[in-house]
Amino acid sequence: MAKFVIKKVQAGYTFHLVAGNGETIGTSEAYTTEANCRNGIASVKNNAGSAEIEDQTLNETKKNPKFEIYKDMASKFRFRLKASNGEKILASEGYSSKDACKNGISSVKLNASNASIEIGY
Repeated sequence: MAKFVIKKVQAGYTFHLVAGNGETIGTSEAYTTEANCRNGIASVKNNAGSAEIEDQTLNETKKNPKFEIYKDMASKFRFRLKASNGEKILASEGYSSKDACKNGISSVKLNASNASIEIGY
């Protein structure tokens, strides 16, 4: 089963959405407090299921909440999940193909709403 793992970092707190196989699906930005970090997790849980996919490599535009697919400076495909207010709440690793990136999005959509929350510090 998937889980959100909260970690303490120098800048505050982050979370990682980890699939049942132990692979990290997405990572948050740093939050100043654990409470804010937990609010970020709640936002992922609330937004991921209904978010559309905006493929920025094809110049698509969708309304928030949405997953944005884009290419980074190393030509890897990545996604970020934006909440209904436009805030970035989850970002992926780099994928070698767009299909692999879309699989990552599917995993978030499938796993986020029922994922448990664990403390990793």
